[in-house]
Amino acid sequence: MTSRSVVLVSIAAALALAAPVQAQAPVTLRIVFPEGFSVRQMSDRVAEVRKIAIRKRGVTPRLTGRAYKAAAAQAGAPRAFRPFLKRRSVEGFLFPSLYEFTQHTRAAELVANQLSAFESRWRGIDLRRPRASNLNAYDVLTIASMIERETVVASERRLVSAVIYNRLKADMPLAIDATLRYGLGIPGTRPLTPAHLRSRSRYNTRRYKGLPPTPIGNPGVPSMRAAARPAGRNYLYYLRRPGTVRHFFTASEEEFCAKAREWGYTEDC
Repeated sequence: MTSRSVVLVSIAAALALAAPVQAQAPVTLRIVFPEGFSVRQMSDRVAEVRKIAIRKRGVTPRLTGRAYKAAAAQAGAPRAFRPFLKRRSVEGFLFPSLYEFTQHTRAAELVANQLSAFESRWRGIDLRRPRASNLNAYDVLTIASMIERETVVASERRLVSAVIYNRLKADMPLAIDATLRYGLGIPGTRPLTPAHLRSRSRYNTRRYKGLPPTPIGNPGVPSMRAAARPAGRNYLYYLRRPGTVRHFFTASEEEFCAKAREWGYTEDC
């Protein structure tokens, strides 16, 4: 081979290496975050959807559960809420909905889309009633997250909201076990033990009065609206009816304890 041939071959090889690699065409993927999901649950959902995309769609998303959790930790709360935050957290601000993405989407992009969706929905929340009760926007969002976890029946959202408002006004512990489950990372499928109920976690609203330090999940619009507009009732207690998703509401501790004993909720009275 002549020196000229060697040069030509070398140039051809260099050009081949320099040629851009054909990018994989974007494949539209979808992920659903249910109302009430926490950041931890959302990151788990991302990991699940990623596995499905690899197995059934033949694409490997850039998005991972770990990357999503890291992006959420790095993201900042909407500016209007920052003066009220007790600790850095985007819990409550990642709007739960259906989102489309591709295998090229970065975790930070998905988190940014959720934050943008939250701000868009939050503009429609009327804060006049909570402000009259000395509650700020972050307080309302925190209450909304508790309503989301505590209710299944839509008509009960404003009733649970009323209980929370009334207990705050009466300087009573909220005693909402969903906050403790969030703080200790205990799923609803596991019972709370007496040791759990004695926990010094700031999310233990049996032990500490007032609201928990952060929202305990990411609520949808109906729960946000209920948190801003509680029902005009004097209820202070509610208890889930055994075998159902509905609750018994009352303003009377005596009635509450009678129902608790009748239904076997011995730890409540």
